[in-house]
Amino acid sequence: MQPSRDISRLIEIMAALRNPDGGCPWDLEQDFRSIRHYTIEEAYEVADAIEREDFADLREELGDLLLQPIYHAQMAKEGGHFDIGDVVYAVTEKLIRRHPHVFGDVTADGAGDAQERWEAIKAKERAAKAERKGDSEPSLLDDVPQVLPALARAEKLTRRAAKVGFDWPDLPAVRAKVEEELAEVAEVEASGDEGALREEIGDLLFAVANLARKAGVDPEAALRDANSKFTRRFHHVEARCREEGIEPTSAGLERLDRYWNEIRARDRRA
Repeated sequence: MQPSRDISRLIEIMAALRNPDGGCPWDLEQDFRSIRHYTIEEAYEVADAIEREDFADLREELGDLLLQPIYHAQMAKEGGHFDIGDVVYAVTEKLIRRHPHVFGDVTADGAGDAQERWEAIKAKERAAKAERKGDSEPSLLDDVPQVLPALARAEKLTRRAAKVGFDWPDLPAVRAKVEEELAEVAEVEASGDEGALREEIGDLLFAVANLARKAGVDPEAALRDANSKFTRRFHHVEARCREEGIEPTSAGLERLDRYWNEIRARDRRA
């Protein structure tokens, strides 16, 4: 078996790995549930390579991600459900159907018009899917995946609801809602009710996700950036502790905060 630029070789390799006669014992033990977290993980690694603008890594991570649908399709084929050809057919059919302004005789005046047509077609698809499942009243939120990261899902839920006018009029109105939720967190914190506190913090996070959407900010990306910034600044705090020959656990908050403010000031000057 030799590597190839042809995707059919990847399909052959996956089939060989899953072959009970001489295949890989680990691959043979896997099922849809056992590898689903790898599928999600590979997508995040692609996103990470993009953010770092590391194209050598991106090429590799895209390959790892490409393996995932091949893997799932091979298991589906073994179970008599579908094969990779069915997957490719389905997505090509969907792209052609959702782009009548490219593959049909419909015209689209700009990206906004194209997006509206896309959403109208998706709405019809949701209704058809609900009918197949026996749901008489499909919801606009039906196909927002439960497994999305909670912050990303909150943004998508509010974006969907906004399509029918269920939205705050402007950014100040959403900011006021965030302030209202923060006040409610303080109120239940004083009561000592842990269940209520958890609920109100959830409402606060949901409102912040809505604020990000209204501001045109991807909340998941913004939080990732904030995580990276915190990590980089905390590394500075740890480095300063090493320079002073002290353990962070015994440095005290005042000293740690001073180190933190050093890197904050340096960031502002950059």
